[in-house]
Formats: sequence, structure tokens, C-alpha cells
Amino acid sequence: MKRLDSYKTIVGPVQGLYKEKGSKFLAFAFAVDTVEKAQAQITQIKKDYFDARHHCYAYVLGANKETYRYNDDSEPSGTAGRPIYGQILSKDLSCVLVVVVRYFGGTKLGTSGLIQAYKLAAADALEQAVIIEKQVMQNFHLQFSYEKMNAVMKLIKEENLTQQKCTFDQICELNIAVRLSDTERICRILNTLEVSFSAIS
Repeated sequence: MKRLDSYKTIVGPVQGLYKEKGSKFLAFAFAVDTVEKAQAQITQIKKDYFDARHHCYAYVLGANKETYRYNDDSEPSGTAGRPIYGQILSKDLSCVLVVVVRYFGGTKLGTSGLIQAYKLAAADALEQAVIIEKQVMQNFHLQFSYEKMNAVMKLIKEENLTQQKCTFDQICELNIAVRLSDTERICRILNTLEVSFSAIS
């Protein structure tokens, strides 16, 4: 399977709301790129809405959506986290967390009612979001003699590469960011220029 080097995500945070039979479902959508950042947002929502009965969530990470998790937070299995997860996928999003906080209104909604409520709350939050496309980048550390400066800078300009942390001396060093799908080609050019390079994780 070919790895993707771009994905759609949101500009967050944004909020949504769904009401049904006295119950309120507050939805919060965030842009997150690591499990740790997702967990931190979930923890914060639980603190901010400590008096709510349920804090259900789903998140998807990675350009290939390879990392994901959903949680029902004591709602009946499959009625909360999975519908939220489904809404993230239906919009083809990644690096997104959606948390839905439920305040119970006294009337049980039943399995289908809960699925619908969590689905629509998540959908409402995501509808408020601005969707953007991001590229997956690979960072490289370059090392080369001062004589090769012009050739390296020409490559950076022609390929529209992002450069960081430059040190120009007898031995020059700088970091560049390359779009994932371009890495093999750029590495071949660097080898041709006899520029030493290594990937930065």
C-alpha cells in the first residue's frame, strides 16, 4: 500500500451541539498530531465538564489514518465512540480529535437514539471547522563544504524547500524539510552534488 504524503485536517478548536429529550450533547473538535496531544485535550475536557455524565471521544492520526481510537465512556458499547469516529472518516479527516460531552436529561434514548445523537453532535462540530490540506514532510540534516553553497542554495530555491538552523562556515550545516513523495529524488540530487545528509526523525 502506497503511503500518502498529504491529508485533510481541521483548523480547531470548534464546537457543536445536539439536543434530544432533555439531554445535551456538546461536541468539541481539535486538530492534534500525536496520541499525547489527544489525551491531553481529553483530560482537559473532563476537567472543564466534570459534572457531565459521559465524555466520549474518537481520534484519527497519520496521513494514512493508521492510528485511531474511540471510547464510549460507559455508554452502551458501540453507541458513542464509533459514531464519532465514523463522522471523522466520513469527512476524510485525520489528525483530528472529537470529544462529545453528554448531560443526561432524564429520558433514555435507546441504542439507536444514542448512536444518532453522538453522530449528529460530532457532525455539527466538524461542520463548523475550516478544513485544510497538510503535507507530510521528512527533515534532513545537510553538511557540505562552503564551495558547494551556491549549488545547495540553488536546489533549495528551485525545489521550494524549507530550510532551518543554518550554520555557514568552512563546513556548512543546515536542515531542510522535503515532502515525503519527493525524498528519493532530492536524495539522488544531493548525492550527485556530493552533499552529506541524514534523515532527522
